[in-house]
Amino acid sequence: MRLHPGERTSYIKSEHLVKRCFLLVFGLLIMAYGVSFSIKAGLGTSPISSLPYTLSQLTSLSVGTATIAMHCFLILLQILLLRRSYSLIQLMQLPVALLFGWLTDVTLLSIQNLMPYTYIERWVCCLLGILLVGIGVSCEVNANVIPLAGEGFILAVCKAFSLPFPSTKIGFDCTLVAFSCILGFVCRGELIGVREGTVAAAILVGLVAKQSTKWLIKPLARRLRA
Repeated sequence: MRLHPGERTSYIKSEHLVKRCFLLVFGLLIMAYGVSFSIKAGLGTSPISSLPYTLSQLTSLSVGTATIAMHCFLILLQILLLRRSYSLIQLMQLPVALLFGWLTDVTLLSIQNLMPYTYIERWVCCLLGILLVGIGVSCEVNANVIPLAGEGFILAVCKAFSLPFPSTKIGFDCTLVAFSCILGFVCRGELIGVREGTVAAAILVGLVAKQSTKWLIKPLARRLRA
C-alpha cells in the first residue's frame, strides 16, 4: 500500500514518537536501577532520590510510592507557579512519574539479595548506581518527550522567575537534601539516606550524563530518527 505525502509525513512522525517514547522508558528503567543500586550501597542516595528514600524509611510507603507522591507534589507546584502559562501537555508527567515509581520498586525487588558488606563493595554499588542514573538521565533528556516532574519543576521555576537552569538545578537538589536531613534529625535524630555517596552523586551524575549523551545517547538517538 502506497501512502500519500501527507500520510507518509504523519506516519514518520508517529514512528519517531514511538522510538523516542521507547528511549524514555529505557532511560527510566536504567535510572530506576541506578537508584536501587545506590540504595543497596547504603552510602546515601542521589539528591533527587534522597527525600523519597527518607520518607520511605519514616513511613510505610515504598521508595517507589514515595517517589510518586513527591512527583505529584512537584506537578502541583508547577501548576501553582505557572497558572495560565502552564501547558496541559505537562500533565503527562503524571503517568511518567507513576511508571518511574513502579520501576523503582520493581528494580529494588529484583536486586534484594544483593548484600555489599565491605566499604569497597558498597562504593562499587554506589558508583554503579551513579553511572546508571547518569545514563538514564541522558536517555530521558534526549528522548525529548516529557520531562520527569523534578526537571519539569526546575523548568517552571526558571520560567516563572527568569532564572538560569544550572544554578536552579543545584538549588533544587540542595533543597531536597536539606529537607531529607531535617526530616531525619527531627524524626530519628540522625541522617537517613544522606552520606558521602550523596555528595558523589551530586558531583558525578551530571558528568556521566554529559559524557553518555556525547558518546552513547546522541548516536543512538540519530539512529532512532533514521
